[in-house]
Order: sequence, then structure tokens, then C-alpha cells
Amino acid sequence: MTPTHWLTEPQNIAAILCAMNFAAFAAFGIDKARAEGGKRRTSEAALLQIAFFGGIIGAYAGRALFRHKTRKQPFSNQLHMIALLQACAAAFAVLYFW
Repeated sequence: MTPTHWLTEPQNIAAILCAMNFAAFAAFGIDKARAEGGKRRTSEAALLQIAFFGGIIGAYAGRALFRHKTRKQPFSNQLHMIALLQACAAAFAVLYFW
């Protein structure tokens, strides 16, 4: 067994994706609370990175629930591009491995 073999197990992939989506959801909520409190914010780049590395569903859920970053057009476009890229990658993976 190779050291990276555990990454290819379906249950581990699901656990990692759940953790990333929870992190994205929490990051949007924390950033919204900081914005309302006038405190130091999470950068848009950090929010997009969390979404890119598997947290796109949590990012969209946090964005909708907390009504955060919904009117920021460059941010919204970048988030949509990440979602499109991940959908294409998922479709490719399904077609390739099926």
C-alpha cells in the first residue's frame, strides 16, 4: 500500500469533502459576523481557496444562509467559475472511471 492510497478510498474522499464544505460554510458565517462587527475579515482569496479545494457546496450554502458576498460581482463570477470547473472535473471523473 502506498502512502497516498488512503486518499483514494471513497469513504475518505467523502470525509474530506464534508470537512471542506463545513469549513467553507463556517468561513462564510465567521466572515459575515466579523463584517457586521467591524472586525478583521477573511480575505476573498481565502474564501475562494476553500471553495476551490472541495468546499463549493458549503460556500454556496453559507453564502445563501448568511446572505454574504451575494452582491460582489467579481467574487460571484469567480465562485461560479470554480463550481463550473468542479462540475466538469466530476463529469470527467465519472466518465473516465465508469
